[in-house]
Amino acid sequence: MTARILVVDDVPANVKLLEARLVAEYFDVLTAGDGRAALAICENRPVDLVLLDIMMPDMDGFEVCERLKANSRTAHIPVVMVTALDQPSDRVRGLKAGADDFLTKPVNDLQLMSRVKSLVRLKNVSDELRLRAQTAHTIGLRELAQADRPDEPGNVLLVDGRASSQERLQRALKPIAEVAVISDPQAALFEAAENSFDLVIVNANFDDYDPLRLCSQLRSLERTRFIPILLVTEQGSEEMIVRALELGVTDYIMRPIDPNELVARSLTQIRRKHCNDQLRASVQHTIELAITDDLTGLHNRRYLDSHLKLLIDRASARGRPLSICITDIDRFKLVNDTYGHDAGDEVLREFAKRVRATVRGADLACRLGGEEFVIVMPDTTPEMATIVAERLRLMVEGRGFGISQGDTVLSVTASLGIATLRPGDDTPEALLKRADMALYQAKSNGRNRVVAAAA
Repeated sequence: MTARILVVDDVPANVKLLEARLVAEYFDVLTAGDGRAALAICENRPVDLVLLDIMMPDMDGFEVCERLKANSRTAHIPVVMVTALDQPSDRVRGLKAGADDFLTKPVNDLQLMSRVKSLVRLKNVSDELRLRAQTAHTIGLRELAQADRPDEPGNVLLVDGRASSQERLQRALKPIAEVAVISDPQAALFEAAENSFDLVIVNANFDDYDPLRLCSQLRSLERTRFIPILLVTEQGSEEMIVRALELGVTDYIMRPIDPNELVARSLTQIRRKHCNDQLRASVQHTIELAITDDLTGLHNRRYLDSHLKLLIDRASARGRPLSICITDIDRFKLVNDTYGHDAGDEVLREFAKRVRATVRGADLACRLGGEEFVIVMPDTTPEMATIVAERLRLMVEGRGFGISQGDTVLSVTASLGIATLRPGDDTPEALLKRADMALYQAKSNGRNRVVAAAA
């Protein structure tokens, strides 16, 4: 994972220390010595996360954070406040100013890196949703609604094995949310899948159950994949926290719990869920007819032509990799000729389902036309793109395609060509052409294989 991190502190030694830690993890680091310089950088350069000191002359970190969050161009940059202040009231004030997290000096390396990586991962998904909304507007669809909306009460699922802590947490959250409480983790999984929750709080206080198993299951189910998860742990549970964040847990809080901090962290996650829900709904309702392929439900060529340029420009500006994969169903004409076009449509629909099951959250899958599909993979090297393509190839080959005619099951394979963005002035047309040439080579070499274009 890579990202551009802005470190803001008026003490040069503190800046150098954080910069060294982040560079060692291969992050791109910008620095600012005061709040005004930080605001200017965020206004004019792409920034993925801000590490912000509070105690600074002229403009303190609280004011800097408030200004960032009030500006529509910078409101969605995650902010982590890093300070020597350690009072609960300071943490709560920072979170209420819009900060996404709060770290106390001296900063623990483990917590710093886990917080940074978690917030960068969330921002990547949010950026992709906003970019898709921008694409919908660019190609002439109606103006999308603002992503932010007034605070609304949240729906929170509390999974807690002890009655005493259930009561305390439920009482603390009562002013901001309706709270459903469940003691059985497996029952909680079904509850989360069947109902609409804005946040799941998992208290790691079970005697005979690993709470990370529930977190993993919540992330693996389609209906619960985007629900924020807040993990409650004991002090000194760094190993569990790191594993939890790697599994996709959104945030954590350590016992003893300050009720104000619990409310502030929960509000942050509920607001993010409301924002992302509205973005998804806006995109779905405004672009469905114009840029969706009727047969497969994937994006169509019109959307790809507009969106690919935006993705390439963003990757080039940030110096990040981007790969595409063009895939074609082998001998598809034979299916139409033998079984008819209705059977061919069934194969295309099933193929699209397997493409959707293969791609990751930030990837873009489109139907180019006929039996040809393309997958755009931001932040993806040629090696990783090959792994994704090979996974799709095996998924297509590994299970037959059923059609309604006499319960027939067809054996289907696919050929795949990969190309990766070249630094400089690469264009969508050139990138697609290289991937198409790689696909042609895969066909020529015997089909049912993955070929990567030369760099």
